[in-house]
Amino acid sequence: MLYQITNGTVSMGGQVILSHIDFEIKGKEKIAIVGRNGAGKTTLLRLIAGELSVDRDDRQKQQAISSSRKVTVGMLRQNTRQDQDKTVEELLLEGCPEKDSFSKERFTYEMEYNRIFTGFGFDKQEKKKKLADFSGGEQTKISLIRLLLMKPDILLLDEPTNHLDIPTVEWLEQYMADYDKAVVFVSHDRFFLDQVVDVVYELQNGKLKKYAGNYTHYREQKRKDLVIQKKSYESQQAELKRLNELIEKFKHKPKKAAFARSRKTLIDRMERIEKPEADDVHIFTGELEPQVLGGKWVLEAEHLKIGYEKALLEMSLRVRRGQKIGIIGDNGVGKTTFLKTVVGELPPVSGKCELGNHILMGYFDQQSAAISSEKQVVEHFHDLFPAMTEKDVRQTLGAYLFQGKDASKKVDVLSGGEKARLVLAEMLSSRPNLLVLDEPTNHMDIQAKETLESAFQAYTGTILFVSHDRYFIQQVADAILVFEGQSVMYYPFGYVHYLKKKRQREESEGDFTALIRAEEQAMVADFKAVPKAERHRLREFSTEEVYLDWKFRLAAEPMQEAREKVEILWDRWNRLQTELEEKSWEIYMSKQGLGDTISGQIQQEYDHMSVQTAQIKKELDMAWEHWHNQCMGWTELYIDEIEH
Repeated sequence: MLYQITNGTVSMGGQVILSHIDFEIKGKEKIAIVGRNGAGKTTLLRLIAGELSVDRDDRQKQQAISSSRKVTVGMLRQNTRQDQDKTVEELLLEGCPEKDSFSKERFTYEMEYNRIFTGFGFDKQEKKKKLADFSGGEQTKISLIRLLLMKPDILLLDEPTNHLDIPTVEWLEQYMADYDKAVVFVSHDRFFLDQVVDVVYELQNGKLKKYAGNYTHYREQKRKDLVIQKKSYESQQAELKRLNELIEKFKHKPKKAAFARSRKTLIDRMERIEKPEADDVHIFTGELEPQVLGGKWVLEAEHLKIGYEKALLEMSLRVRRGQKIGIIGDNGVGKTTFLKTVVGELPPVSGKCELGNHILMGYFDQQSAAISSEKQVVEHFHDLFPAMTEKDVRQTLGAYLFQGKDASKKVDVLSGGEKARLVLAEMLSSRPNLLVLDEPTNHMDIQAKETLESAFQAYTGTILFVSHDRYFIQQVADAILVFEGQSVMYYPFGYVHYLKKKRQREESEGDFTALIRAEEQAMVADFKAVPKAERHRLREFSTEEVYLDWKFRLAAEPMQEAREKVEILWDRWNRLQTELEEKSWEIYMSKQGLGDTISGQIQQEYDHMSVQTAQIKKELDMAWEHWHNQCMGWTELYIDEIEH
């Protein structure tokens, strides 16, 4: 055990911040401390750093804080004061134990600090600049570099990814994965925590609870624990009620008084199960279906050039109904411009950009959250959906974390994140079949983000969205559009899959564009999976070529079978979808008073087709997943053979 806190309590200003906590660090563990703002996360870091002490407890015989040996601790703070007149090189070399400029240790140290310095996005020449010449965010990065070079036994990092762009955060993730010391993180970057930590401690109401695994594992386990605790609590409460009823029934009867006393003793000795606190996140369990199904192809862009007076880039794209596409890329490359072109706020410079049939759109941009109203949230929402009962309105708002007093707040006093959440709740409740979202979770806390992630996962319509929150992209997107320079690349799988392949290609210094098209190549008829030459020319090939050709063909056979099954199910699903689309539109128009009254038979046909369509869709999803696995297996084989 490198470091341990046992039954530690910390009070400040007469208020208990940490109450009887247990905490430990083993070896090279990477640990995250999570909890709401104000829960005491920074207090715990300061305790580990030695800046605070645990409250004195004369009844506790053993020490509250212990370590296996004398450990060094380094802590990164968001606001650091350093010698502004020194150059970066002077500051970084202060941590070098060897002062001889020509020693091997000094050379190794300088190589390491050059690697870290450039890894954080600085040019080598900038180490000659004085610290005062850097911005506050850059100075925080330099402080982190100094800490990494010192290599303390325990490194404490408070929001280390603040002020870092995504490439630098990705570099830091890889560096932390290889870092051979213990690290304790406090961070709101959930994707970062997923990549680097193997233990999570949650701080809530002064109590600390340990979870094994990364952030996602912690969230999954917490939800399971809450379900189990709720059932146990309800079961115990039912038993207590039964026992109390028996006591009341028999306590005044002489022959049963002893029995009543024994039941009372049983209650007194029973260890109480605490009532679980409801998770701050609402998880949508059902599907959020659009009001109208909409056409099979939601968006078609052909040789589309986007921009203002001058084209930023050109792209061709077809978006299928039900896709959830995350758009990533550096600032200024055209992501928001593309969304504005899709919704019609900007005309194309040239080319075609058309929405499909029966598309009802919801659009959220950075100005959408600038709503103003003197009404309460519940009144504002009810005015938008007058057909809802007040109970339904409150239930809907509660699902988006506007509960109790929050629902009674005036819209004008809501924070930017709360207003954005309210607008998105309105949008999802109106049930469009296409959502176009530009940074929908900006300024939201983690609980709000995870609630909306759950809503977007439950939503069965189509989503095009721009976000810099990598965890949000991972949770929602099933395909990625990468805006890079003046080109756009489409990747047909999720964000984690994209990153994995991107890193593989970067490590092998290959062309990532070729990799992105690997799935498309695997989908055409037996690409690279049969011999290039006729069989009668087989003798002209080397043994290695024939063996390689045989391996490709074997790998392609199950891929082809899986593809054929997908095509059959796809055709069946498309036929049903087309019929369902027409009936859906007919019903919708009738409800708007623009068509004939719906007959019971049409409604029954629609309901029956909906069930059929859902079943075929389930089979199609499974077949598609199987095909995807076969295609990627073939792709892995192809890449491995080409590289080796």
